[in-house]
Amino acid sequence: MHPRINLITLGVKDLKKSTEFYETGLGWKRSEESNDSVSFFQLGGIILSLFGEEDLASDMNLPFSPKPNYTGITLAQNVPTEAEVDSIIEKMRGLGAKIIKEPQKVFWGGYSAYFQDLDGHCFEIAHNPFFPLNERGEIQLSK
Repeated sequence: MHPRINLITLGVKDLKKSTEFYETGLGWKRSEESNDSVSFFQLGGIILSLFGEEDLASDMNLPFSPKPNYTGITLAQNVPTEAEVDSIIEKMRGLGAKIIKEPQKVFWGGYSAYFQDLDGHCFEIAHNPFFPLNERGEIQLSK
């Protein structure tokens, strides 16, 4: 068996608004496989999907309840420079994201910031000099 995660789905309040948020803010391109109920984004070897939050709870056979501020999970995007961290955070701020940690040097030797998207999902944008990115923008951990 190959270790992997193929798909990450985020429950969102307004699919159209959230899709536009990611397309505009992070420059992600919505896949043609998307439809009126779900948006798919190809992110290297992982697919990120956006799905109505109440429909997602129903699909999991769970009662819907609003998300707490701290969920114990964050999604992260590493970028080649500190300036790109700053640029992305400013773009996200302009689109209505809540900046929960301003861009700054961090204890582990990199530079990062955190924001919450329109639905409260937490994202880190980071420059990590210890995780160089390949030509596709992917991190390859040593074996």
